[in-house]
Amino acid sequence: MVTIDNGRHFLFSFHSVAQLMVLIFCGCQTIQEMLAPPWLESLLSTTFFTVCPSHRDAPRSESNMFCLDCISDAFCFYCRSTRHKDHSAIQIRRSSYHDVVRVAEIQKVLDITGVQTYVINSARVLFLNERPQPKSSTSKGVPHLCEICGRSLLDPFRFCSLGCKLARIKNNGDATCNLGSKDDEVGEMREGRLASKEEEELRERGQQEIYTSTLTPPNSNSRRRKGTPQRAPFGS
Repeated sequence: MVTIDNGRHFLFSFHSVAQLMVLIFCGCQTIQEMLAPPWLESLLSTTFFTVCPSHRDAPRSESNMFCLDCISDAFCFYCRSTRHKDHSAIQIRRSSYHDVVRVAEIQKVLDITGVQTYVINSARVLFLNERPQPKSSTSKGVPHLCEICGRSLLDPFRFCSLGCKLARIKNNGDATCNLGSKDDEVGEMREGRLASKEEEELRERGQQEIYTSTLTPPNSNSRRRKGTPQRAPFGS
């Protein structure tokens, strides 16, 4: 089910010519525009962590911000508070020389269903683009692989990065990055996996508390002598 801007709803297959004509009639330029926001491809091709030309001498001059409204080049912290004050912007971070974004930020504006996430510095993140794999790496015996680049995944996801998910959208159109039209099956699996992890953590925490309580030493007062011993008086 897809919702067009004018409120009409359609259930269709992308391989049907007649239904493609319906999309054109409704004012949709391309299928990709329905499945991914217009700023996503620009985000993935932007170069981050260069010195901001407007604030070269400032201590926080690295260009690690991206505006979803302007869809322009990366900018720094100071540009965010001036030129993009009331705009929607996200901050890009780095992990092993690769660009990442926090899940808490990106999931507010993008459907990240099917993209592998990682916990780095106590924050859950995902990679923007595909990363080169070591030549010695092999996919034999690996249960989960990226559908685009074949990188091994830790969990049952479909893609290793947002870039690979966008490539799947361009090639097949069987995934989406727009909020409100998620892949329900993958989303439910992911939510169930996260819920089971939370339950397991709570269970382990409870067992640890019980184990700690059993090792608590008894009250030291129970071992204290009731009185000071007195020597018996010498006989006469």
